[in-house]
Amino acid sequence: MATNWLSPAEMTAWRSFITTTGDLLRAIEHELEPFGLDMGDYQLLAMLSEAPEQQLRMCDLADALRLTRGGLTRRMEGVVKKKLVSRVQSSEDGRVAFAQMTAKGVSTLAAVAPEHVQTVRRLMIDQLTPAEVKAIGSAFGKISKNLAEELK
Repeated sequence: MATNWLSPAEMTAWRSFITTTGDLLRAIEHELEPFGLDMGDYQLLAMLSEAPEQQLRMCDLADALRLTRGGLTRRMEGVVKKKLVSRVQSSEDGRVAFAQMTAKGVSTLAAVAPEHVQTVRRLMIDQLTPAEVKAIGSAFGKISKNLAEELK
């Protein structure tokens, strides 16, 4: 089977994605440093903040964060140590553990979120037209769906 090489436009899109994504994520993470958080911490807190009772089963949180159970254990170490999240055993099934935001986690996220959104707007969203924002959302939705199918 012959290789279907990237066209110049496709190569530009691919290379722009690779270089810009890393730079963008580093810049956003830099803005989180004064709060003592990294992107993984912020994402974990944001997911818990949107969950019922601000808690998720550990296995569900690992899936949502695209982490292995071991990866989630390592990710949890920092936020538990900072008292932003606690581990809670299920009262119904001792084998089930939950990650739950603490009051300190809630107040930390409340302080960080406006700054984070402002950074995301300044570095990404405000650089794009509404049509470009919609196109990026659509494109990455398709990529995500394809990856989910590929990884089954």
